[in-house]
Order: sequence, then structure tokens, then C-alpha cells
Amino acid sequence: MSILITGSAGRVGSKVVKRLLDQGDSVTGFDLRPSGITHVNYREVTGAFDDRAAAQRAAKGTTAVLHLGAFMSWLPSDSDKLHRANVDGTRVILEEAAKHKPRRIIFASSGEVYPENVPDYLPVDEDHPIKPRSPYGLTKQLGEEIVRFVERTTSIPATILRFSHTQDAAELLDPTSFFSGPRFFLHPKIKQQESFNNIAAVEKLKRQDDGTEALVLSRNESGRPFRMHITDTRDMVDGILLALTAERAAGRTYNLGATAPVDFAEALPLMAQLTGLPLKTIDLPGGGVFYETSNARIRNDLGFEPKWTIDRMIAEAVQARRDRIQAT
Repeated sequence: MSILITGSAGRVGSKVVKRLLDQGDSVTGFDLRPSGITHVNYREVTGAFDDRAAAQRAAKGTTAVLHLGAFMSWLPSDSDKLHRANVDGTRVILEEAAKHKPRRIIFASSGEVYPENVPDYLPVDEDHPIKPRSPYGLTKQLGEEIVRFVERTTSIPATILRFSHTQDAAELLDPTSFFSGPRFFLHPKIKQQESFNNIAAVEKLKRQDDGTEALVLSRNESGRPFRMHITDTRDMVDGILLALTAERAAGRTYNLGATAPVDFAEALPLMAQLTGLPLKTIDLPGGGVFYETSNARIRNDLGFEPKWTIDRMIAEAVQARRDRIQAT
């Protein structure tokens, strides 16, 4: 197959590219920045997803589309960028790809199409009402509608994968990580909350700051520890490739992610124990992050079985942290 992969320079997309190349497929990568991948069966187009000329070049000769790329932000000021990349970009890419009649479209959506922290019921499954509460989640919902429109009007089968939060294990204990820094470390969390203008949260966090690096066990205003899904990138790649090759996945929508959510009350003390970092427990204003998503459908339909538990990820993260410290 000749497979178009958007987001080919990203955390997930770059690993999917490499896996497909190892399997002997021809791959075209499409992203804003180069992936750095060199292979006789790999070509690359750099550009914005809503750039039609770039999309035409990327889609040429494609037999399958893995639209994995997206712009991610939770800042209200980024609303225009979100819609250009995730809505207009999805429309343009699929319009150009459809001209080549690919056998399958795989679309990376997000759990944020659900109201994850205020669900109607738990665990959240694929039948849960779609009610996004973030601009990013809204653009993913609109992207899903575009995918199903293309499927209806072209008869190209499509599979929608609603991604869990995804990370490389080595990132978990890296304070400079875009995701894990503000999620688990005090100083990056203060900077994040300042960018959101969450004044009350910033004040609470700063009260715990003695100037040293520390981990943060986040709880809501009632003292309930945060809980969410964190899925290893390698498990996500396995799920994507299953969806690409399984005939049963055509026309289906799946939650793709770890089977069990991460309970911060268990994970953070383990991180602190293994790193020797101090652990601050902070009750933040609001309801906090607390949800569980079911991956039963993709496990039952396609045989998906995540292998990287949070304990395995933390163990790998601890070693990566030691390696970084030794290298400095």
C-alpha cells in the first residue's frame, strides 16, 4: 500500500511511519515540519493541512489515509488556529485524498469530544453523547462529521479512533515535557495555570513552592485525587495499525487507549519514591480531572490489548530521568 500519514513528525505519527516502513509499505508523510525520517519508500510533504496545493502533493497515489495530525491547544486565543488545522485541514486533506479512492480512512479524534470530566455516566463508551467542552474537542467533533460525510458521499470506508491522552513513557518524569511538565511538576504547573489566568490555582501552588523541584499530587477542591487515562505511544500505534488492516473496523468508531485510568493518588507517590523528589499535595479549585473511558469495543472487535501499564511506563521514565541527569 501507499499510505498517507498526517502528523508524520509527531509523537504518534512518526512511530506509525517507521512501523509501516518496516513492514514494507510505501509511506508519504505530511506535516508542518520535517520528520527526519529517511527511507527509500518514504517521501515527505511539509505544509499546513489546509494548504490545498500541499494536500494535493501529499495525497497523490494514496491507497490509505491515516489522518493523525492535529493542532492542540486549550487557549481561547488559539481558536482560529484550531479550526484552520483541525476542521479546514481535515476537509481539504480528505477532499484531495478521495480523488484517489483510498481503501480506508483512519481519523484520529479525541476523548475530548465527550464531556470527560462531567460525563452522563462512567465509564464513557462510544455511545456516550458527544458534548465537547473545549475548543479542541469541538474541532475534533467537527472533524468526525467531515469524515463521516466523506464516507457517505464517496463510499470510502472510514474508522474513527477517539484517542486517549498519549505519551512516550520517557516523558512522564521530564519537567520540560509539554504534557507531563505541568501535570506532575510544581514549577511547570504554576506557569501553565498562569497562562490560563487561573489566579486562585496559582496562589495555592505558589504557597507550596520553596524553590526546589517537586512533584504535585493534584486533587480537586473536595480533596478527590485526579484520575485520567494515560496511554503509551506504543500501544496507540498497535491500535492504529489494527484499525487500518481489520475489515471489521470499517465504518466503526472506537475509543483507543489504556484499559485502566491512572489514579494520581497511586502514581504520584510511586514517582516520588523512585525519584527521591518531594511530593506536594494540593487541592485545586474546581471539580478537577476525573474520568474513566471504556476501550471494550476495540478489544472485543479487533483484539486490541494494551501492554504498557502505568507502572511499566513509570519504571521506564525513572531510567530515562537518570540518563538525562547523568548526561548533564
